[in-house]
Amino acid sequence: MNLRPLRHFSWSLRSCGIRGHVTYKPDEQDLAERLHTETAVGEAWRCLRCEDFVPGPPHGSGPAEDAPIVLKDKALKDAVILRLLAAERLVRGILLVALAYGIYRFDGAKDSLQQVFAEYLPRLQPLAERAGIDLQNAGPVKLIEEALKAQHSTLKLVILGVAAYGALQLLEAVGLWSMQRWGEYVAMVGTSALIPLEVYELLHTVTPFKIAALVLNLFAVFYLLWTKRLFGFRGGKEAFEAERHGMSLLEVERAAVDAPRSR
Repeated sequence: MNLRPLRHFSWSLRSCGIRGHVTYKPDEQDLAERLHTETAVGEAWRCLRCEDFVPGPPHGSGPAEDAPIVLKDKALKDAVILRLLAAERLVRGILLVALAYGIYRFDGAKDSLQQVFAEYLPRLQPLAERAGIDLQNAGPVKLIEEALKAQHSTLKLVILGVAAYGALQLLEAVGLWSMQRWGEYVAMVGTSALIPLEVYELLHTVTPFKIAALVLNLFAVFYLLWTKRLFGFRGGKEAFEAERHGMSLLEVERAAVDAPRSR
């Protein structure tokens, strides 16, 4: 049984297949020679992402330090995971903002809704009794009754709280999608702060949705802390940047060029 079905999957090749290759000619002659070759159909340059030789002239040229930053291998996989988390945060943020707006509209029309509820509930009672449903004690009915009894000030606080949480989720989505370090910190702090509340909710009622939400948030916190080295973890930002540079094709080839000189 194959326990790692994606162990031979190349994130770099997948990205090049979708976006195209990225080739670059550095001004440094020794470095350029290591990235260049001649073929039967002309010159070819190594792709900075997948490292295959690509026939044709380079897409860009200049000093090596000005070469485009290209995500590859592990960094590319990290980007895919971060954007999946960003998409989840985006959906959650939109739903929360929509919920806040719905509560706002409900608060403005509460008197009319209360009148409709009081008028039609008794009419539905006989039909519910035939179906064996205790309409008066049904969960949705109780929830509506509690909402109708709520004070305007209470609903206003609920609206502000839900809207603020939705805005936080949208901010996390933007930061994670753009792969900005501030976005990773916001996501880390915001998600961590809500985990105790989710645990508290699970202690009262256990549902598959609540379990899935808790597992996803725990994964997000651990993943960001481990892979992004936040709050100084595993060497912090300096170690994170060094790791990224260490995976760069230009950095690897430059090290190979400089190695004989250092002997």
